[in-house]
Amino acid sequence: MELALYKTLWGHDGGLGHAIQLCAESGFQGIEGPVPLDPAGRAEFFETLHQSGLGWIAEVSTCTPAGFYVPLPGRSVEQHLESLEDGIIRSLKGSPRFINTMAGYDAWSFNDSLRFHTGVVRLQEKHGIIISVETHRGRSTYNPWLTRDLLEALPDLRITCDFSHWCVVSERLVLDEFDDILALTARHAHHIQPRVGYSQGPQVPDPRAPEYADALAAHERWWAVVWDSMAARGFTRFTMTPEFGPDGYLQQTPFTQIPAADLWEVNRWIGLRQRDRFQRHFHNHPPR
Repeated sequence: MELALYKTLWGHDGGLGHAIQLCAESGFQGIEGPVPLDPAGRAEFFETLHQSGLGWIAEVSTCTPAGFYVPLPGRSVEQHLESLEDGIIRSLKGSPRFINTMAGYDAWSFNDSLRFHTGVVRLQEKHGIIISVETHRGRSTYNPWLTRDLLEALPDLRITCDFSHWCVVSERLVLDEFDDILALTARHAHHIQPRVGYSQGPQVPDPRAPEYADALAAHERWWAVVWDSMAARGFTRFTMTPEFGPDGYLQQTPFTQIPAADLWEVNRWIGLRQRDRFQRHFHNHPPR
């Protein structure tokens, strides 16, 4: 059993080469991020990754301008599916481990969300690559109850578990109340983004701080449930991408804009902590 850690490019300003260097220094096994839109930049991105020997999880966001993550308003199911397929096609030449996507639209009806995610499963089959859909605000999976209904309807849908979003949407550590939703999501889980959310935000200022110990402990309980479910389904290699990030997620002191923490330091800490927990977890509870 192995847990591979991937470094997100979100919030990293030093370029791909520097991100690769940080992975090597910290024992991370890969990069998660989108490819450049321009062909020359994309070719350089693929070559740099290939030379590094690191793995890559391709990130695709549907119906967003480059560098943004909230979907443009008023786009149809068909436009989101077209956007997703365009991103898949751009990514495939780089031989990603799988596609991680922020996809769909939170304002859709359930029927439109179901139609879209049915299309996601079809694209997975068409292109022969796993597409793992993030649980994310602004998207069709923004809350646990709608996600539950989608998963019950679509047994082949894969999920990236970023439970931090559900904490702020519900204003509580919500999965402690809904064991059934946690278990269902775990059965569909393919990947975890271990960011710690709390009742008033998708990202605690610093997960090492004692005042957020309860939130950290809750997320770690949930991630262990996901690991056990994945192991029961035959996984032997697991992935995690620590994704504490910028863009308002990282709290700053008013006026001075001094950040509450260093993003890479926090992401490195949470990743290495989870790798240690993973090793202890399966040493003490080996899968049957």
